[in-house]
Formats: sequence, structure tokens, C-alpha cells
Amino acid sequence: MKKSDFYYELPDELIAQQPLPERSASRLLYLHKDSDAIEDKQFIDLLALLNKDDLLVLNNTKVIPARLFGHKQSGGKVEILLERVLNEREVLAHMRSSKSPKAGALIELDAGFQCQVLGRVDDLFHLQFKGEQLLADILDRIGHMPLPPYIERADNISDQTRYQTVFAQQSGAVAAPTAGLHFDAAMMAKIQAKGIAIAFVTLHVASGTFRPVKVENLADHVMHKEYFEVPEQTVVAVEKAKKRGGRVIAIGTTAMRSLESASRSGQLASACGDTDLFITPGYQFKTVDAMLTNFHLPESTLLMLVSAFAGYERIKKVYQHAIAAKYRFFSYGDAMFIQRASL
Repeated sequence: MKKSDFYYELPDELIAQQPLPERSASRLLYLHKDSDAIEDKQFIDLLALLNKDDLLVLNNTKVIPARLFGHKQSGGKVEILLERVLNEREVLAHMRSSKSPKAGALIELDAGFQCQVLGRVDDLFHLQFKGEQLLADILDRIGHMPLPPYIERADNISDQTRYQTVFAQQSGAVAAPTAGLHFDAAMMAKIQAKGIAIAFVTLHVASGTFRPVKVENLADHVMHKEYFEVPEQTVVAVEKAKKRGGRVIAIGTTAMRSLESASRSGQLASACGDTDLFITPGYQFKTVDAMLTNFHLPESTLLMLVSAFAGYERIKKVYQHAIAAKYRFFSYGDAMFIQRASL
């Protein structure tokens, strides 16, 4: 398939610029299995769509305040977006400035902090933070939440909690696993009260998730890499769910990519490392049976993934319906519940 096969027109007013007052107040589009039947529901209705034998797999990554502002010693303004934390003082990052700083250059950050450019790694800058304080402390002091580029406003205090899932634990993401943003403590308690099993994976979402596909032929696209981890206890939870006849339900594309990346041998096994798994129509899913996901950008790798999962033509109709019904799109938008298309 071609990139242009995944294009659609989206009115700007449907791009959610703010979260709703309550996490679980989002709408939920439900696509019936193996049919084109669509139901418009509320997110809290998800509970009724889950069976007691199901397993929910959530991504417990934690978004770090990865956007920093400063200036070069020459005075030019600099904006830094961390891509990957290497250790307690060094990172790989994107940098926006009028002229790219060279190796050895010092960047003056807010509150008197400094970092030095050590060099380049592909299109990223290798930065080292100076002084006695470690990176985590510096980010807590002066870092901003890295809102996606389609949110056309500066981050605010509420984003520190709302652009973060309530089950976030493992720091390292520079973008939120947005399907998880709909869950609040009350919803989590109701799921557990119903006896539905929960397991976790970690995938540190990178800014590459927003990177546009630049080639028309999808076979020529080079997928960005993201660190993931599927622990043994999650593998065991999946095996138990399958044995009892339950569905493995990925909460978001990141949980999906983690599970499928750990299933490349044909069977799920514990795994960790970088994944560049690029899922497009024709991919044979090995572990996941259903998923909750938000609505994704035109021509994005995430839209290609959900099209592979539920069927290209069906997802095309879903998006047409969502636009006509004025669902809210992207990170702070609404969700949909879909199941794997039968072969």
C-alpha cells in the first residue's frame, strides 16, 4: 500500500487542544467484530465490553518533562526536546535554533543550568548536562511537558498530570501513551472489581511517533526505534488469558507494538531492547486480540497499524463516521475499541 492510501481530511476544530475536565468523560467508538457496525458510546461503557476472562495490557511508561529552553553563548535562542536519556547526565536530543551549535558549544538553560554539545548522532545532538545536579533534578526544575506539535499552545500546570497516565511508573517517554489517558482511579478500580486481569509493558514513546512518513512506498519507510520491555510476568498473564479463553487487549498502539515485538519468533516471550516494528496491512498478529486506541494523524504509522489490525476499509469507514460525529482527535481526544479482523 501507499502512504496516500491513509490520507483523510480533518477539520482543525476536531483536534483536541485541551483534555476534558474528567479523564473518563471521553467518548468511545465501538466497532463490532467482523462487521461494519459502529456504536457511539462513552468511555465508561468500556467496562461492559470487557469480559471477566480478558487481560488488559497497559504501558506504564512515564513522560518526562523533556522540553527545555535556553540560549547559545552568542545569544541565539535554543529549544531542546530530549529523545533518549543515555545516563544521569547525557541525552540524545533534537535542537531548534537559528544555527546549529557545533561540538563543544555550551547552551545556557533556564535557572542557570548548562549543557554542552558533545557531537551528533545521526540527526540528534549528543548533550551532556553540567554541574552537580543530575538530569532528573534539572528536568524537574526547568523541564516542560513535551506536548505534541498539533497542540498549538504552551504547556501548563495541568498538563503535568493530564499528559500522564495514572499508572505511569517507568520514566523515559517524551510522548504519552494516549489511550491510557482515559483511565482514572475509579475506572481502574471498577476493572479490578469485575475481576479483569491487568498486566504491564513498558515502551518509552519517542518523538518519532509524530514524524511523518516521507516516502510514498511504505516498504521504503525506515521506522524509528523505541525502547520496550515485556516482563516475564506479563508473558505468564497472557498465557493464562489465552488458556481461559479470554482476549488479550492492548491499551494503545504502544502496548500493541511491545507485545507484537516480543512475539516476532511466533510466540510471546519476555524481551527488552529497541523495537522498530512497522505494522502495516498484511501483518500477521500473533498475540493481541483487541485494542483501545485514540484517533491518529493522517498518513501516520499509527493509523497504518490500526488499519492492519481491524481492516483497512473498516477503519476508513470508522474515521469517516468519527469526523461526521465530531469525535475529538489525537492525544487529548476520544477513543475507539476495536478487535482483530478475522482472516
